[in-house]
Amino acid sequence: MTRYLISFDDGAMTFPEEDLPEVDKAAHAVLREAKDAGVWVFGGGLQSQRASVVATDGTVADGPFPETKAVIGGFSIIDVPSREDALKWAAKFAAACRCAQEVREIMHDPAA
Repeated sequence: MTRYLISFDDGAMTFPEEDLPEVDKAAHAVLREAKDAGVWVFGGGLQSQRASVVATDGTVADGPFPETKAVIGGFSIIDVPSREDALKWAAKFAAACRCAQEVREIMHDPAA
């Protein structure tokens, strides 16, 4: 099996605020489906623009960073047999969250 990152950009969810309970319910239904299917690893939403960058010398810079064009708003890590399976799960999350999802394969590191 291979792990995939499914994510969406902060600000991609552009539906009216009154739709949030319905979107939340739909997204959690897909999450439960992924758990029940045994493919869910981990995921969550991220605080908007609340990043810190730690340099190689240990210096810390706290955001928001205006030069950043896009930041991740939320993500899911799934473990599935193929990219096609990952794309199917991304389609479910896209429909539930009402926004496009990006899919990236996580490189396997046998030493990790």
